[in-house]
Amino acid sequence: MENAGLQVVNLLQNILDEVTGKEIAIFIGKGNNGGDGLVIARHLFNRGAKVKVGLLVPPEEMSGDAGVNLRIWQKMGQPVTFLFKEKELACFLTECTALIVDAIFGTGFKGKATGIPAGCIEAINASGKPVVAVDIPSGLEADTGQVHGPGVKAAHTVTFALPKLGLVLDPGINYTGKLHVVDISIPSFLLEKEDLKRKLTTRKAVKDWLPLRPLGMHKGNCGRVLVVAGSRGMTGAACMTAESAARVGAGLVTLAVPASVQSVVAGKLTEVMTVALPETKEQTLSQTAREEILSLLERSDVLALGPGISTHPETVNLVRQLIKALPVPGVIDADGLNALVGCPELFTQSPTPLIITPHPGELARLLELSVSQVQAQRLKVAEEAAALWKIVVVLKGAGTFIAAPNGETYLNSTGNPGMATGGMGDVLTGVIAGLLAQGVNLTEAAAAGVFIHGLAADGLAAEKGMRGLLAGDVIAALPQTIRMLEKE
Repeated sequence: MENAGLQVVNLLQNILDEVTGKEIAIFIGKGNNGGDGLVIARHLFNRGAKVKVGLLVPPEEMSGDAGVNLRIWQKMGQPVTFLFKEKELACFLTECTALIVDAIFGTGFKGKATGIPAGCIEAINASGKPVVAVDIPSGLEADTGQVHGPGVKAAHTVTFALPKLGLVLDPGINYTGKLHVVDISIPSFLLEKEDLKRKLTTRKAVKDWLPLRPLGMHKGNCGRVLVVAGSRGMTGAACMTAESAARVGAGLVTLAVPASVQSVVAGKLTEVMTVALPETKEQTLSQTAREEILSLLERSDVLALGPGISTHPETVNLVRQLIKALPVPGVIDADGLNALVGCPELFTQSPTPLIITPHPGELARLLELSVSQVQAQRLKVAEEAAALWKIVVVLKGAGTFIAAPNGETYLNSTGNPGMATGGMGDVLTGVIAGLLAQGVNLTEAAAAGVFIHGLAADGLAAEKGMRGLLAGDVIAALPQTIRMLEKE
């Protein structure tokens, strides 16, 4: 508790530049979170801050370490405001308040904040003052990210030892503000146990996963990607997937499309080879293209399948036949996934490992659920699908999850609402396929691909804004984004 409080105080010092003479209001609940708040109050007072401690419960309800720290505060001769009295709450926050510390509820909170805590949370949010939450914003469930009633909207959250799921899941991520994970001297071996399967993807991890490029490398060493994509009116999806694979470093990329659109994609792409495949009358891939695709895969390391191929019955049959005969790992997206609706068990029949990259609607169709059911339990659904089909599942959306069949899951921390535009998923498919071709393992290629994809978009949003952010902009930013990671 002492270590936790000191870490928060150090952050407050950075936020305010100097705490001396600043009025800081601290809302104290009755549990250990409130105890942390009292440690913070003591150290702020010792550094010269004007500290206002507001207690949400009568002092006799403070027990354990929280009670000990309340008695220390009182023995220092410092006042306590009793916020369980309505008139006290009304005048607790003033124009002079520089910052608020939320120490009402901790990670054990579940359900809906009501009564006095609810009133305090509403007062905090209405104040317009910057808020630092201790461990987790009050009103937010640590395991689910759900906020069933009023919840503190923090500018910063200082969480201890490890991130909590609720801080990075939607909607909790919208209450977290900037997340700071700090050490409070929990033994390191406990934080590195192998049974901790859920991980937040970090810049350091992605840098470590990226393959090295020795001086003697040539294009054949950097991986060969075959992209099977496109149809009439959907050549953009095919081109973006292929170019993205090249932009993340794949040595050779071949784009195979219906014959009648081959000249279109060849005119758009310079560095990517193109192949014309047999097509239907509707200019989609014919099921007779199967043998030619399998022949191309003999000279490839990875298949990216699905963007823009349509759901024409012949094309659907082609996808189903290919899944059962793949000689190399595959990244399946878009209409490649829609082709498996009604028979997702075909995933388990693939001779080689697969990564699928569904948005919630696509995964809902595969699982025969509603989109709202998927969104309500995104993490659980992704993990169950990965285990069921023995594949890596990349469930896209705000807070993308990468779930592996061995129970390992990565939560992504990059990306922004500017990515809600056409073609972003096609870019991601190419990024993951390009990394996979370079020798990154399946789960790490998926996690790194999602992270780099979002990080490139974040850089563009910071520079140019979110509105008007295009998938092509992200493709162009990929090499610079990777270079930045490699230099860190």
